[in-house]
Amino acid sequence: MSKPALDRIDRKILSQLMRDTTLPVAQLAERVGLSQTPCWKRIQKLEAAGIITGRVAQVDPAMIGLGLTVFVEIEAPDHTPEWRAEFRKMIPRFPSIVEVHRLAGDVDYLLKVVVSGMDAFDEFYLQLTRALSCRNVTSKFSMEPIMVTTAWPLDVETP
Repeated sequence: MSKPALDRIDRKILSQLMRDTTLPVAQLAERVGLSQTPCWKRIQKLEAAGIITGRVAQVDPAMIGLGLTVFVEIEAPDHTPEWRAEFRKMIPRFPSIVEVHRLAGDVDYLLKVVVSGMDAFDEFYLQLTRALSCRNVTSKFSMEPIMVTTAWPLDVETP
């Protein structure tokens, strides 16, 4: 599947929306140098192309009782398609897993887990290790988020 061509205006629209999806179309259009209708049509085109995949509210996890972020490294016991399929099937059973990455290097997978505290993580860990055969599971606890963003770097200037 080929990547859709994005011109400078598309990139400006994306840059603005990644920072604040609540911008009224009139304000967004003004920021990117378009009138409202062409701006709205471009947004619809970006959605139809699958470039814009959704619009969400960003929520501070600590403010809703999820004050502990843990990065869990998993080493698979083997790299068979069957193990990978079982791993993928297991992920949705754990709502505290908010990101999963397959890696190259010493560790096979990295999970980002958010929970209320150490007791909740301990319960998560026990359930995870019962549900999944792993060679090794290592946890790293975030002390403080220094930078978190959902805005991908685009080659446009930002206000």
